[in-house]
Amino acid sequence: MHYTYLTPERIDSFIDAALFEDVGDGDHTSLASIPQGKMGKAQLILKDSGILAGINLAKKIFERVDPALELDIRMQDGDPFTFGQIALTVSGSVHSILVSERLVLNTMQRMSGIASYTHSLQSIINHTKAKVLDTRKTTPNFRMLEKWAVLIGGGVNHRYGLFDMILLKDNHVDYSGGVANALKNCKDYINRTHKDLKIEIETRNIQEVKEALAEGGAFRIMLDNMSPTLMKEAVGIIGTKAEIEASGGINEKTIVAVAESGVDFISIGSLSHSYSSKDMSLKAL
Repeated sequence: MHYTYLTPERIDSFIDAALFEDVGDGDHTSLASIPQGKMGKAQLILKDSGILAGINLAKKIFERVDPALELDIRMQDGDPFTFGQIALTVSGSVHSILVSERLVLNTMQRMSGIASYTHSLQSIINHTKAKVLDTRKTTPNFRMLEKWAVLIGGGVNHRYGLFDMILLKDNHVDYSGGVANALKNCKDYINRTHKDLKIEIETRNIQEVKEALAEGGAFRIMLDNMSPTLMKEAVGIIGTKAEIEASGGINEKTIVAVAESGVDFISIGSLSHSYSSKDMSLKAL
């Protein structure tokens, strides 16, 4: 939903923090074993198959470490890849290449895993209108890259965090005293604070769907842990009054039936917590 998180400043801040975590006061192994001024070349070898993600980030990492490094980019974010392909080559200071190596691999392996999983799920429901959504079930301080990878894989970003949308989950509803109270309180809050926030509400049954529609104010209604049959009934009741999102442990085995119920979006937490990283390595030439 929101792509404004991908700013040069935030990306640079992530890279700086990650490099500080890894490098500290220096790569002493390289400093001790390799003479200063040594020049060389390396290639990033893909040892798996899937959808590539993180190439644009890798470019920024290399540039941040050493602007003098020269890159030959052979593949782009979103490209399908197979075992043995070369994604890029980098040449220049060997010390700079080695400082960059692990951060480039760590980010690209994880991002490519997420992009590949997202792409596989979206591909099997392309005969429907449903789009795969990510969630806030992300790795702390790595959310930006995980959501970026979802986009590269063909999915859609949900809210970035707690600040950019109101999403009333079951606990909010229960603590508020029900669906109607929760929506009313949120509408009052927006009027009082003049914040530009959309409201989504989670519903657990058909009665809550009807209560949400009666109170109004939600641009999207989430159908949580409902069977495809109940979802189809809810879709018929909601019609075009609100966007419709399905959630609740949905995976590759259940996603087709959910998509065919007529929902607009399917949120899947496993995109960012149960993916399999893709194997790749940076090898000297």
